[in-house]
Amino acid sequence: MHNNHNKTSPYLLNSIPHEPRPIPPWRLVTASMLLLLVCAQPAHAYIGPGAGFAVLGSFLVMFTAMLAAIATLFTWPIRYLFRLIRGRRALARSRIKKFVILGLDGLDPDLAEKYMAQGKLPHMTRLRDQGAFKRLKTTIPSISPVAWSSFQTGSNPGKHNIFDFLTRDKKTYLPTLSSVSIRGPRRMLNIGKYQLPLGKADIRLLRKGKQFWYYLGQNGIFSNVLRVPITFPPEKFRGVLLSGMCVPDLRGSQGMFSFYSTCTESGEKTGGEQIHVQKNNDAIKADLIGPENPLHQNPQTLKCPFTVNLNGAHGKYDAQIKVNGDTYPLTKGTYTDWINVEFNAGLGMKIRGICQFLLINTEPNFELYVTPINIDPDKPVMPITHPMVFSTYLAKLQGPFATLGLAEDTWALNNKILDDDTFLHQCVQGDLEREKMFFDALDKVNRGLVACVFDGSDRTQHSYWRCIDDKHPAAVGAEKPDNPIEQMYQRMDDLIGKTWARCLDDDTVLMVISDHGFKTFRYGVDLNRWLADNGYLTLKNDGLNQKHLQGIDFSQTRAFAVGLAGLYLNIKGREAQGIVEPGEPAAQLRQEIIDKLSQLNDPLRNQPVIKQVYNALKIYQGPYKNEAPDLIVGYHIGYRASWETAIGQVTEQVLHDNVKPWSGDHCIDRSFVPGVLFCNRPIDSEDPQLMDIGPTALDLFGVSVPPHMDGRPLAVNLSEFNKKESKENAPTTS
Repeated sequence: MHNNHNKTSPYLLNSIPHEPRPIPPWRLVTASMLLLLVCAQPAHAYIGPGAGFAVLGSFLVMFTAMLAAIATLFTWPIRYLFRLIRGRRALARSRIKKFVILGLDGLDPDLAEKYMAQGKLPHMTRLRDQGAFKRLKTTIPSISPVAWSSFQTGSNPGKHNIFDFLTRDKKTYLPTLSSVSIRGPRRMLNIGKYQLPLGKADIRLLRKGKQFWYYLGQNGIFSNVLRVPITFPPEKFRGVLLSGMCVPDLRGSQGMFSFYSTCTESGEKTGGEQIHVQKNNDAIKADLIGPENPLHQNPQTLKCPFTVNLNGAHGKYDAQIKVNGDTYPLTKGTYTDWINVEFNAGLGMKIRGICQFLLINTEPNFELYVTPINIDPDKPVMPITHPMVFSTYLAKLQGPFATLGLAEDTWALNNKILDDDTFLHQCVQGDLEREKMFFDALDKVNRGLVACVFDGSDRTQHSYWRCIDDKHPAAVGAEKPDNPIEQMYQRMDDLIGKTWARCLDDDTVLMVISDHGFKTFRYGVDLNRWLADNGYLTLKNDGLNQKHLQGIDFSQTRAFAVGLAGLYLNIKGREAQGIVEPGEPAAQLRQEIIDKLSQLNDPLRNQPVIKQVYNALKIYQGPYKNEAPDLIVGYHIGYRASWETAIGQVTEQVLHDNVKPWSGDHCIDRSFVPGVLFCNRPIDSEDPQLMDIGPTALDLFGVSVPPHMDGRPLAVNLSEFNKKESKENAPTTS
């Protein structure tokens, strides 16, 4: 086993808590040479594969990077002096020294209150009693990328351009990721069977607007931001950042697992693929599947061979796996550590990733699960941090860690490849990896912002709501583990206690927030089936159950749905085959669908399905409101867009029982799923919103809130009495 935990470079350590030192030219050149992304593919976010990419760089990029590095070195003293002066001026206006934001994705205020009342969350209870606990109004729709984008920018979606996980390509109607666009260079130099790029790839964050930590940096305030969703690719600012949700894996997807089995079944599964293997002399030989080779004119999938020896462990382990010349033990039901894997692209170029192996069975069938192959944080092939060297710092600090934006493999659980224990391990492991980074930041940043988002709370509630809802279709007659949700809340309470213990000085404000809450997800709603039944959508002759909107006859369709909340009109001049006239005809159609869809009733249970349908042109303000779905559907508790609707597939009925382990959700009307706001200081404001957090940080640091922000600073009480009381009763450092 290789372990780099204790090989932290002093250069890197010293560069993180304060203004980062200039990156050596050789690092910039190496990073640039490893950076190229090619054409994007349909992206399904939670649903499956995402945008594809390949890896390499161009001589042009290398040359410009070298010039930039030289310029950085020569201008560093001047820039450092300027920032030092500006920083002192900003700190003179600040009312605090440090602002700490602990983001717990999806933490629900109703469950928090329930467990606090039962005495199971002592740190949340004390934080509530000595500071503040409020419900935090989320966004329309209450979906993570939308909500966290509003958190970052202090703005409504009409100003940041994120409305769902997915949007549709107006030309092809294919679903595509809403947060990032990945395109390869326009020109290539062909040399025999190889090709070299002339120019650089275009990796573009589609979220618009500046993050509030950008404005802090403009005023001399340093920030350390960890795993906040929709920050890929990372943007430049005064501070360090590790990107979160929507970072792809090494194959360019949003998380593509592999399952190797001697069963004859093979082929693509939602979110992964099953690969048939054969046993020969107690050995299994197979290949890890990598990205397409960017150097070859004819695209070829890169592979990394491995061998599993089933009798070479001599009783110590169940098997051994050999990959890239190194051998590792395999024990049934236990993950390996993160293992480095390399894919040889030719011309001396190797693409590095990391993955974990889980041996599920050796008899009667061999079964091996492999996590999606993550970008190696020690030697990333594309920027996942700002500055790029920050990921190397984190890897040297604590060893390899998951870099995939959605690292918890919910689809392997849905496909019954992972069981409850092995999936929960991923949730806990991801949070523990993040905890090390977060506490390192808290210890090293003396002045400024520290923000970190933990995902395990979201994934646990998505997958185990069936354990607290006896009426859920996935719970009826099924075995279920002992309340993983309650256990998760207790882990988050411990995390809050350890965080609070590091925030005891008089000039530190701690806020614990979530982007939304949670409720049960019992029934899926096929919006496209409803549109077809009501004459708004026409299927092709063979269009039933085709994915990616490919079964729809758009020449005769007035409205269609894709994603988890949105419904689009097929408007002439906007969509490639649009038939709805813009202007008043489109406005009338919007209102007609709102009126009819709002009356949708569940006939079996005699209850309404829809709480409210929103007209995007009326609820959003800003330059990007016309990019939103025309209508946003706010579901009643228990209902959500069906799995089929999310990927543009039309089924035979409107309502479906949700029998997947993914049994809880928040993609319903926002009135049902507010987030939480805890603070170590009293907050006098009523009805706080998620988009208020950024303006509050700016205000506390003495920075003017930009006029385009919709959020407003919260009234945080910084009185000496409250600080003294909080300090005396806060937890001790553990």
